[in-house]
Amino acid sequence: MEWRVRAIRGATTASENTVEAIREAVTELLNELEAGNQLDPDEIISAIFTTTQDLDAIFPAAIARERSHWDNVALLDVQQMHVKGSLKRCIRFLIHVNTPVSQAEIYHPYLRGAKNLRPDWSLSQLSRTVPSAVQTRR
Repeated sequence: MEWRVRAIRGATTASENTVEAIREAVTELLNELEAGNQLDPDEIISAIFTTTQDLDAIFPAAIARERSHWDNVALLDVQQMHVKGSLKRCIRFLIHVNTPVSQAEIYHPYLRGAKNLRPDWSLSQLSRTVPSAVQTRR
């Protein structure tokens, strides 16, 4: 089994621009990332978080940094480019991990209002089971 660096994308929305609402959304998204990919945080190389301009109460990376085993992950927050009519209060991530799983087996979590950003992934992942490679690698 050959390990490679893979990229995982995901997104969610916060109900409002408060520390509590953003913390809830980011925590839910990262829980889904770890569970859906059977991911050990020690395998995470880096994470880039973006937020829309209407979210500025807290940095998503600050929330990730509080998680167990995320203290040595390289984290970065940036503001997402504003596009008129785009999804409001959106938090996205791009996470790089070391894994033996193929790119096709990676689960990209899109939650809440962000489910519509990648409906192709949301629909295909509803029926997918956890890949056997993920189940047997630990």
